[in-house]
Amino acid sequence: MSVEGKKRVVTTHRLFEMKQRGEKITMLTAYDYTMAKILDAAGIDIILVGDSAANVMAGYETTLPITLDKMIYHAQSVVRAVKNPMVVVDMPFGTYQGNSKEAVMSAIRMMKESEADAVKLEGGAEVIESVRRILSAGIPVMGHLGLTPQSILKFGTYSVRAKEEAEAEKLIADAHLLEEAGCFAIVLEKIPANLAARVSAELKIPIIGIGAGREVDGQVLVTHDMLGLNQDFSPRFLRRYHNLYEEMHNAFQHYVKDVKARDFPDEKEQY
Repeated sequence: MSVEGKKRVVTTHRLFEMKQRGEKITMLTAYDYTMAKILDAAGIDIILVGDSAANVMAGYETTLPITLDKMIYHAQSVVRAVKNPMVVVDMPFGTYQGNSKEAVMSAIRMMKESEADAVKLEGGAEVIESVRRILSAGIPVMGHLGLTPQSILKFGTYSVRAKEEAEAEKLIADAHLLEEAGCFAIVLEKIPANLAARVSAELKIPIIGIGAGREVDGQVLVTHDMLGLNQDFSPRFLRRYHNLYEEMHNAFQHYVKDVKARDFPDEKEQY
């Protein structure tokens, strides 16, 4: 809920209905008020306050350094802007792995202080006790399987996951486990399209893909990537809808030129 107590339009139930009628779900990231307000006006279904803020906003190589305090700050900024989309927040590394009591306390703090709608956790069987405990507190949980960036030091690579049969079967089992526990949706990242299609067909809850093909129930991208603000990241699954880096770069250069040449401000731009 927002500060005023008004419920947002997109809920877990609405997402379930969207899957039932075959309507695709749209999801993009935001970490600040301004971007979230634009996404809301554009009609996005879900805004993800991703731990990718560690990369995009703070310049870290991985998502691991970002803290619960910082994720709460980003989530608060987004929630203030949003009326319609569901706001889902990543639980950062170290707040739920291996300790279900700490997991539920972290999730409760996230929900109370940010007023977001749900949290997202990475992993399957390894974190299922934390998932169950958070759900038992009445907090909606979105799962995340496939490439799980918080485990990058374990995997050692960002390459496609679940290409081998054993890992694919584990992913399917984990997806069923998350659904049975009560997760309202699952993100599948960077896995073979046919595997993602199978998971989407077998599960009743929405499956949202990123690098997981088109036969899932929705898609998610990092907003800064799809806008072309980040020029250093070009995976196959990324479609750039704009080149804001170039436009902003040119605007900044134009400003510098105008100031240096004493063309800004002009007579109309002063008091």
